[in-house]
Amino acid sequence: MADLKEWNVEDPTFWEKTGKRIANRNLWISIPSLLCGFAVWLYWGIITVQMLNLGYPFEAAELFTLSAIAGLTGATLRIPSSFFVRIAGGRNTIFFTTALLMIPALGTGLALQDKDTPLWVFQMLAFLSGFGGGNFASSMSNISFFFPKRSQGLALGLNAGLGNAGVTTMQILVPLVMTVPLFGAFGGAGMELQSTSGTLIGKIPAGTTTYIQNAGFVWLLFLVPLAFAGWFGMNNIRTEEVSPHIGSPFSAFGKIMGLLIIGFITAALGLYIILPEPVGLGAPGWAKWPVIVGILFATVMLMKMIPGDIKPNLQRQFKIFGNKHTWIMSVIYTMTFGSFIGYSAGFALAIKVVFGFQHVEVDGVMTHDIANPNGPSALMYAWMGPFIGALIRPVGGWIADKVGGAKVTQIVAIIMIAAALGVAYYMQAAYASATPEEHFIPFFILFLVLFGATGIGNGSTFRTIAMVFPKEQAGPALGWTSAVAAYGAFIIPQVFGEQIKATTPENALYGFAVFYLICLLLNWWFYLGPKAEIKNP
Repeated sequence: MADLKEWNVEDPTFWEKTGKRIANRNLWISIPSLLCGFAVWLYWGIITVQMLNLGYPFEAAELFTLSAIAGLTGATLRIPSSFFVRIAGGRNTIFFTTALLMIPALGTGLALQDKDTPLWVFQMLAFLSGFGGGNFASSMSNISFFFPKRSQGLALGLNAGLGNAGVTTMQILVPLVMTVPLFGAFGGAGMELQSTSGTLIGKIPAGTTTYIQNAGFVWLLFLVPLAFAGWFGMNNIRTEEVSPHIGSPFSAFGKIMGLLIIGFITAALGLYIILPEPVGLGAPGWAKWPVIVGILFATVMLMKMIPGDIKPNLQRQFKIFGNKHTWIMSVIYTMTFGSFIGYSAGFALAIKVVFGFQHVEVDGVMTHDIANPNGPSALMYAWMGPFIGALIRPVGGWIADKVGGAKVTQIVAIIMIAAALGVAYYMQAAYASATPEEHFIPFFILFLVLFGATGIGNGSTFRTIAMVFPKEQAGPALGWTSAVAAYGAFIIPQVFGEQIKATTPENALYGFAVFYLICLLLNWWFYLGPKAEIKNP
């Protein structure tokens, strides 16, 4: 039965007799669907490394734009995605948004079969990969309705935590499937590596045949059965509080597409302003900041103009904008989750660009395009950072419950500042060296510390939001801050790309360290110091 007309999980008898079984079934279909969403959203960070290894005719700075495009679009789509369940139903939403992921997955596989595929095609596919980034908001909203309040923490933690594991799953699985002709004749011919590559278990020498197109095709093996599972195994809750007026499934899909189109339009306009010619206007680097603010504002305003069921939801959402803590916590939460998702998107390519090439003078000019035979394999190491950041997240929440969210966030900010400065130092040393691999170990360890700190801080900021906001505002505030922080998936690869092009990649980390210092001061002033408005939340 797809539609549930009665749903009273706060009643212990109903929960034990009926609700628990249905809720758990929906959760365990939701988790792998969200995991695939994160994987498709962020797989460009791995694909672009292999594109460099195979000699695709693009500059490193151009390839960084692919992760940045997917990052910005996915973050923008989180805003409309927050309202899908109310107007379209949970089952309809998860089925349709999971099915939509097949478009970029199939397209990416086809495009990667030919090195002559133009850059704009890859940029369009990265744009469509934003589907996966938006799915987090609708997935979390849906699962929250299935469980009683006393069980929501664990259920949402499993959905978010295991869903975020899609980053690590992708970073391990994609390099492995590229080593074999997984799809036979349908998958197309392999290509020879021009530079050393690798997987979780070791390096792969130049000259080895690889099947980069499998990085897209492999997700169809999961998305097709998951779409069927969502359609036949999940439910719409048709109560007044959840999804009372969703209409037919095709009507629901139409509403979802309408809201997604709004997000795509505002994201596309923002990208057009930011991206370099000939794709965009090539606005100066500083323009990205007002453009992101403009995207957020335009998306909300356009949604506000839509008549029907969404209007009362937005009116409730808008209450948080009159609370200054919404804006403060948006900045602080960006320090944690924004850094996690941004570094996840750009870590592999940063390793490849900095350590995979020798940095030597040729005729008095510093060059950065001579392959380094002793360089570490980015695909062998890149998964470890996101794995640590995701795994340690519940620990941050647990510690914050014991000692206070603001205290933990303060310590995390200090660690992140120190680690970012250390990473910048070793990155600068490596980018000026003919043997950059000598600096890899301290660079890598400090980056893992940075990832771990983002995970702990993510848990502690959840705790702070719960304590700072009134109960009716805590949920909307968390949804908004998660959307803002997701722009880290755009900002960090974009900043890395800009600084790589300027031959000063270390400046990216110096800039992030300054941002972390601002967050530390905000956290101290408002939540921890002697003049804090809300002491030790």
